[in-house]
Amino acid sequence: MIEFRDVKKSFESGRQTVEALKGVTLTVDKGDIFGVIGFSGAGKSTLLRMVNLLERPTSGKVIVNGQDLSALSVSDLRRAKKNIGMIFQQFNLLSSKTVFENVAMPLSLSHIPKKEVQARVEELLSFVGLSDKAKSYPDQLSGGQKQRVGIARSLATNPSILLSDEATSALDPQTTESILQLLKRVNQAYHVTILMITHEMNVVKEICNRVAVMENGAVIEQGNVLDVFANPQTETAGNFVKSVIRDDIPPSVYQLLKEKQGSSKIVKIRFIGESSGQPLLSKVAKRFNSEVNVLFGNITELQGVPFGNLIVELQGSEAEIARAYQYIRQHNVTVKEIS
Repeated sequence: MIEFRDVKKSFESGRQTVEALKGVTLTVDKGDIFGVIGFSGAGKSTLLRMVNLLERPTSGKVIVNGQDLSALSVSDLRRAKKNIGMIFQQFNLLSSKTVFENVAMPLSLSHIPKKEVQARVEELLSFVGLSDKAKSYPDQLSGGQKQRVGIARSLATNPSILLSDEATSALDPQTTESILQLLKRVNQAYHVTILMITHEMNVVKEICNRVAVMENGAVIEQGNVLDVFANPQTETAGNFVKSVIRDDIPPSVYQLLKEKQGSSKIVKIRFIGESSGQPLLSKVAKRFNSEVNVLFGNITELQGVPFGNLIVELQGSEAEIARAYQYIRQHNVTVKEIS
């Protein structure tokens, strides 16, 4: 559906050349919700703008629905862009037009008959839950309502691709959740492929199937969201994961544990899927002469799969601690020794 092939983008800034993208290769499958995450300046916005040629690649290719956009004629590119919707962080609504007129704008510009425009706009406003706001103006709406209007407008031409440019960054957490749930419905009801950029890992956690992590203009990690959360391969990805799923204990608590007398070992255990429901620690406590002190624990769900972290202290003789540790390692969990 969307394919970036060794895409590079450079900007001239005075006498300097800034490399915004450094050979990005990435594929977004049809029907997917794909997230691109990175800090400011990572290149993610530039990458997104390549999909509808708001930015043209310096080199490389961007293939959308089997077409190299850079190779299209002006008229063919115009038609291709109608198949790509976009929503923005600051909504980009026209304050002088009503909600109905804002949503209808892409259809009016395409000279669609008024009856068809009326039917399509009514359908979309009902879908986003704003039928009663058709005659209102943007200034009369909340931030979440404005973004719903933006989503309805982006769907007006029935696109197969939706680009989301930090669409929830200006919203409070509760409103963000409602917008993410709406985007899930868009994906499912209209079979729209969604490519979204964000600097919030919680957005990726809630809605995306796959994710790419960008840094300094390059993709440094990509994969299934569950895999990236369970086993990040880079420090940057790991830091993003920690922003939504804590897996550590406060330094002060760790120091107190280090000062305790007697043999002990602190281990981090990661559970995925069926292993999340197994009474592993109970078995350890019963089987070995070792006390189990739970220091930290959480469990969440990623793509319908339970995913949890535990940090435990094993106390007892060195021999019993070693046996208990090996027993834990033999089960379907990821174990890492902290001390």
